[in-house]
Amino acid sequence: MVSFKPLVLLVIAAFAAYCKAEPKIVCYYDSKSHLRQGPATFDVSDIVPALDLCTHLVYGSAAIDESTYKLIPLNEQFDTVKDNYRKVTDLKKRFPRLKVLLSVGGNADVSGEKEEKNIKYRTLLESTTSRLAFVNSAYTIVKAYGFDGLDLAWEFPENKPKKIRSKIGGIWHSIKKTVGGTKVLDENAAEHRDQFVSLVRELRGAFKAENLLLTLTVLPNVNSTVYYDPRALSPNLEYVVLDAFDFYTPERNPKEADYPAPLYELVDRKPDENVDAQVRYWLSNGAPSNKVILGIPTYGRAWTMDDESDINGIPPLHIDGAAEPGPWTKHAGLLSYPEVCSLLSNPDNTKQAKHLQVKRIPDPSKRKGSYVFRIVDENNNGGFWVGYEDSDTVGYKASYAKAKGLGGVAMVDLSLDDFKGTCGRDKYDLLRVAKMNF
Repeated sequence: MVSFKPLVLLVIAAFAAYCKAEPKIVCYYDSKSHLRQGPATFDVSDIVPALDLCTHLVYGSAAIDESTYKLIPLNEQFDTVKDNYRKVTDLKKRFPRLKVLLSVGGNADVSGEKEEKNIKYRTLLESTTSRLAFVNSAYTIVKAYGFDGLDLAWEFPENKPKKIRSKIGGIWHSIKKTVGGTKVLDENAAEHRDQFVSLVRELRGAFKAENLLLTLTVLPNVNSTVYYDPRALSPNLEYVVLDAFDFYTPERNPKEADYPAPLYELVDRKPDENVDAQVRYWLSNGAPSNKVILGIPTYGRAWTMDDESDINGIPPLHIDGAAEPGPWTKHAGLLSYPEVCSLLSNPDNTKQAKHLQVKRIPDPSKRKGSYVFRIVDENNNGGFWVGYEDSDTVGYKASYAKAKGLGGVAMVDLSLDDFKGTCGRDKYDLLRVAKMNF
């Protein structure tokens, strides 16, 4: 009698291999990076060396018209008149497996006062008519320019940063909280959460016939427990990218520097300000692990050290606001990965007195993150502290994502990675490490 068992096992194994999804390597492209000068200028041609590694390319960012609630180009002259949308989607001719999505929001579509920043992202949700206008316009733009789908980097309000308080101030804050309650950022948050689910379902309904993709990017410091229902959203999304970083930034925390994106909870910090807490929320509330993508930044957050800062550089430490803009990105409080590399490799660094040299502190614990710093000189000048991702920490995070069974990793963004190979390694060093370790 012929045994069919080996054949059955072979078929099962083949089916399992077929069904196993390819890991997603999502690469974000900041279209405003073409405005930078010198070595930091980033054009469409600079994307090409990355695309053998990326499965998805996300074009950031489109905007919302606050009067019509339609999706519109953020920079019409550049995006459509100069045809940059089409230049990017045409990359699929060279890389046919690549999926290119248009992202909306992403903290690039800034309007309104600080306290009511981008309220249009909430008011749009409140009306079926407004949602329909957005859905129809999104479908039109995505189809017209050859995008494979839309990414919702929705600009919900950010949670408030931790404040530094004296012991007396801390007691008084606790009393105020007990008596008056916590200040509510969005009184209609519960409604907006449900309405966002409705928007996602409506977009999915419009996109499904054309096999267009719909994805979500959870922006830094947007509280998922307030605004996102993983169980209701997941069936209608291709994947969700968690931007689990920028918990500390010079803008949010001008008086105290700390690790911007620790992997696990650290002592005396907020329990949700780490990668693992963000991932666990989505997984424990109904999101399939293979639909969750871990976002990893390609830049560092930089503060100015002063004479009250700990000379050992160990965070959290007293600080004096954002560090000076980097020579290439020209953005106070932010340094691209190659700008951090240049601090360490600059010959002038070794000419400094030893106590004034730039020091790199790695993360052998695989929990916190790496940082570089230089203490102030005798005139209280020249000091800075930068928390950033290097090839080690990116490797740790990619390995974490793989161990958790996540769907992949996302690099935010390509223009701040080492796209010219100036750090002495291959181009796109961080992207390559992430791909290799997932």
